[in-house]
Amino acid sequence: MSVPVDGAAGPDRLRRHDSLYGDAEKVSNDKHHGTGGSWVRTLQLAFQSIGVVYGDVGTSPLYVYSSAFPGGIKHQDDLVGVLSLILYTLILIPMIKYVFIVLYANDNGDGGTFALYSLISRHAKIRMIPNEQTEDANVSNYSIEAPNSQLRRAQWVKQKLESSKGAKIALFTITILGTSMVMGDGTLTPAISAQVVWISVAILFVLFSVQRFGTDKVGYTFAPVISVWFVLIAGIGVYNLAVHEITILRAFNPKYIVDYFRRNGKEAWVSLGGVVLCITGTEAMFADLGHFNIRAIQLSFTCVLFPSVALCYMGQAAYLRKFPQDVSDTFYKSIPGPLFWPVFVVAIMAAIIASQAMLSGAFAILSKALSLGCFPRVEVVHTSNKYEGQVYIPEVNFLIGAASVGVTLAFQTTTNIGNAYGICVVTVFSITTHLMTVVMLLIWKVRLPFIAAFYAAFGIAEFLYLSSILSKFAEGGYLPFCFSLVLMALMAAWHYVAVRRYWYELDRAVPAAETTALVSRRDVRRVPGIGLLYSELVQGVPPVFPRLVDKIPSVHAVFVFMSIKNLPIPRVAPAERFIFRRIGESAHRLFRCVARYGYTDQIEGTKEFAAFLVDRLKLFVHEEAAFFAGDGEEEVAVRREREAAAEEEKRFIDAEAERGVVYLMGEANVTAAAGSSVMKRIVVNHVYTFLRKNLRQGHKALSVPKDQLLKVGITYEI
Repeated sequence: MSVPVDGAAGPDRLRRHDSLYGDAEKVSNDKHHGTGGSWVRTLQLAFQSIGVVYGDVGTSPLYVYSSAFPGGIKHQDDLVGVLSLILYTLILIPMIKYVFIVLYANDNGDGGTFALYSLISRHAKIRMIPNEQTEDANVSNYSIEAPNSQLRRAQWVKQKLESSKGAKIALFTITILGTSMVMGDGTLTPAISAQVVWISVAILFVLFSVQRFGTDKVGYTFAPVISVWFVLIAGIGVYNLAVHEITILRAFNPKYIVDYFRRNGKEAWVSLGGVVLCITGTEAMFADLGHFNIRAIQLSFTCVLFPSVALCYMGQAAYLRKFPQDVSDTFYKSIPGPLFWPVFVVAIMAAIIASQAMLSGAFAILSKALSLGCFPRVEVVHTSNKYEGQVYIPEVNFLIGAASVGVTLAFQTTTNIGNAYGICVVTVFSITTHLMTVVMLLIWKVRLPFIAAFYAAFGIAEFLYLSSILSKFAEGGYLPFCFSLVLMALMAAWHYVAVRRYWYELDRAVPAAETTALVSRRDVRRVPGIGLLYSELVQGVPPVFPRLVDKIPSVHAVFVFMSIKNLPIPRVAPAERFIFRRIGESAHRLFRCVARYGYTDQIEGTKEFAAFLVDRLKLFVHEEAAFFAGDGEEEVAVRREREAAAEEEKRFIDAEAERGVVYLMGEANVTAAAGSSVMKRIVVNHVYTFLRKNLRQGHKALSVPKDQLLKVGITYEI
């Protein structure tokens, strides 16, 4: 809690900020989301993760071989080469990269592209909204250490990122691109997994309807189905290996990959677009981390997912050695006769459930995007009291559900949609690799040879896969680009105007002397109660305040300039929620307050928030009196006088709280300034205005009751 009296505000104030960011060690996880916690709980989470995280990658055997051999199998040994590619792709990217490296780059237990971005933004000032405060670094979850003179490389990277506007824009752009592609994954998964279209649509309807119950219940519901699926495909794989050709296991020798490329050249390169489908949904392990923990993901992947799908792929390859003509429908043709219908039913259920992985990831990532000012306000519902990262977004659920049904009905087959799906998958992989490289340089401070090896190994592999998939851009690959461009445009437009609006208010922030002069005017009455004027501005008094006083020449007896601020961390402890500053003399009863939340925190209800605010305001008044007191004889007298005044002020605050709390909000109509470019006028006057008017308004997001709300209209020309 801050004690100093507030002074003039504006851009100079930003330049006086202390250096908030230094180098930090590798981020450790808390007991809920990291590697800690009891084994019983970890096993429970591991079981749940099977139903939520692995449905996508676990159902890839339905279509990988048909996608890798669209023109049929031309040489028997090509099967061994493709199987070798599949096995080493599974080992290289999901297992080594994600399970044993990327998961540790979580942001206090939360994963995904925005978690990486927020993690980087705590160590370097890359965010374009200048609302950092010195006190933010003191929050317990911030995980920032003082600079170390030996870590010159990290300091150099930090300086370059902070001084380069291009670097800031590039990091933000690839982050929202990754988010768009994850949502594309969630939309395309049902379409590529569809077997019987109308049955799939019916199951999709049920799937999206149950999301409101939360990942905890959905995970326990879906996990048995996916677990049965893994047992079945592993068993069928073992059967096919034993019955058809056990020698297919020589595919573990990577020389068959080299032979495959020598024999087929360009065709082998093109087939990579089908092979990469074996790892669809891998990003869900990271994006859904906030729903589970690292150890649970590692356990379920290494003990359940990998053995099951590897056996399935090997069994399919063994079957195709004898029946290469069945490559277009390998999975179902390779099922032993008596098991066909049970497996068919489970396959349809598992394929549709597969979209749960990226759907949960989309909810988690977008909840972070909201807190960073990168997405319009939508309702975020926290669905679990036990696991803070489990969230549900009704509007997003509806949009993805509608898009999934539309794509399923439009494509109906996996051939063209596979091309689109692969682009989403590999683009997210590549974005994660680039953001991880920045994390290693800036935060983990790993040795350069390891960073170079990481970037080269995964960067080259992902480039090869992406180049192969892009060759089929016109055959369905355009779909995710169109989807992502629309979503990126909306996110970029919202963020652009939010940044410009913040700077507009900051440049016109009202100095403390002018604020106290306004409330001291003879025509301004002090009315009973506590007034809270909400503003995005965390420094100084917003420019809407003079307009309020001019239109309604009255100010509440206790007046608080209130800002809701989201920190780039998952959680802020309630004891660290508020920062208070006094404006002017104590007789004015004017305060600045910043309420800080993490991106998984939920804003309290109106009554709870008001009561908590009043308690913390009284505590601030008490600490302020103690802060200015000394220990000498004269100081003791001063201290007693200040403490008496503080007690009187606390009683005054209680009395005004009993008379009621009124919420005031600036209703800003943002327009493009005269002389702006055509593009700027479109973005500000049309796109931003449309989003602001048609999505959840600020008072609803803050749960402010209408009967206690007063809106003040104002126009900003940015």
